[in-house]
Amino acid sequence: MAKKKYDFSEVLISQKEIENRVAELGEQISRDYEGKELLLIGILKGSVIFMADLMRAIRLDLEMDFMSVSSYGGATSSSGVVRILKDLDEDIRGKNVLIVEDIIDTGLTLAYIKEYLEKRGPDSLRIVTLLDKPARRKVALEVDYVGFEVEDKFIVGYGLDIDQKYRNLPYVSWIRED
Repeated sequence: MAKKKYDFSEVLISQKEIENRVAELGEQISRDYEGKELLLIGILKGSVIFMADLMRAIRLDLEMDFMSVSSYGGATSSSGVVRILKDLDEDIRGKNVLIVEDIIDTGLTLAYIKEYLEKRGPDSLRIVTLLDKPARRKVALEVDYVGFEVEDKFIVGYGLDIDQKYRNLPYVSWIRED
């Protein structure tokens, strides 16, 4: 079977635009949590690049932890069934928690994660996402910090992948199958 070839030459969000917006988000989060400690929870694997850049832009004492969840399997759209593959190492009771996500699509996965974490008694629980795709939302979900709103396209780059590839692109593009 021949490998699929993808065209992702059209840059939707440039590296410079991402750098500028991440810096702005870092400033806003720093102001909002001034005088407080913050725990960033990255949702693996897609959030790693965004989270690394974002945490360098936040001027606060912070900790980090990760969760790995699956709702896609190998597909390009969410199945709606969420499985926790890796849970937190840290207790979040009484902490200010910021969930860091690469993209919010249907919202099903993040709504599940938020409800799951709220039961653990954090002082506060907010969400930051690099990309928001509201046209595909299936649940009401409050997102506190949004980098960019994007169209309903299959997006890759800056942490986002297809078949575990193209996460390392320094910009955001979209996939067109050849």
